[in-house]
Amino acid sequence: MAHRTVLVILFDDVQSLDVTGPVEVFAGAVTYVGDPESTYRIHTASLDGAPVRTSSGLTLTPDHALADAPTPHTLLVPGGQGTRAPDPRLTEWLRVHGPRARRLVSVCTGAILLAEAGLLDGRRVTTHWGYCETLARHHPAVEVDPDPIYVRDGNVATSAGVTAGIDLALALVEEDLGREVALTVARHLVVFLRRPGNQAQFSAQLAAQTAQREPLREVQQWITEHPGEDLTVEALAARASLSPRHFARAFQAETGMTPGRYVDRVRLEHARRLLEDTADGIEEISRACGYGTPEAMRRAFVRTLGAAPAEYRRRFRPALTS
Repeated sequence: MAHRTVLVILFDDVQSLDVTGPVEVFAGAVTYVGDPESTYRIHTASLDGAPVRTSSGLTLTPDHALADAPTPHTLLVPGGQGTRAPDPRLTEWLRVHGPRARRLVSVCTGAILLAEAGLLDGRRVTTHWGYCETLARHHPAVEVDPDPIYVRDGNVATSAGVTAGIDLALALVEEDLGREVALTVARHLVVFLRRPGNQAQFSAQLAAQTAQREPLREVQQWITEHPGEDLTVEALAARASLSPRHFARAFQAETGMTPGRYVDRVRLEHARRLLEDTADGIEEISRACGYGTPEAMRRAFVRTLGAAPAEYRRRFRPALTS
């Protein structure tokens, strides 16, 4: 099999982890297989070939100027502060050369550069949760999904912020070279193979705002610490010394989500952690997380993550099957 050329675009104020995370994944695949000719050849390029300074102050020296870069199989566009006011020459280069790549990949706000170049119109994409609204507002022809850590739509793959680029790169390696190679790279990098692409970008606690009033904050904490308890609106309202109707209104107003949705997220997150970190059985986990039955937990996992608990555990805990 011929090698796949991976071209990573560099620019000033790029997010360094958006570059180095995926590059380490692709390079790890080369190391494991031991043959660049059948895996990847990784190149970096900036507009004029000059070194760039990342948003964290690191200096990255590219292999090429964009004009001299090889035509890539995989064109990877990282994100960072430099995407806020991109050089028009970079946008134009992407507009002309992006369609020539077999696969277009963005990490974090790199999706904004692809959108500016007109390469995401009609596509379903994601980006860092903090910029999803901006991307959707400025590019109405792009379908922006703020929840998943990465999205595949045809030959376009976009990921959420920073470390999600590693998850996406591992998925691409698995597609290109097989699960064994991707699993070995994941173990070497001490990350899981693999977070499902539709896993939420952040936890229930991060997704919801912290309530301002102390009784509601205490209820949020109680939910987090006791997912297996009775978490009906009536029971939670009693803990906050409010009527169920008043509690439901106040909770949504202060946290941005209904009590039921918050409970669902906390329970799912707790169940995920138990599947990842323990050898507890599915039935035991379903009881501990308040689902009552394995079937109820299975429905929640399939609805939200697209995978049953057993499949989720297999993906997240490869060591259990090794």
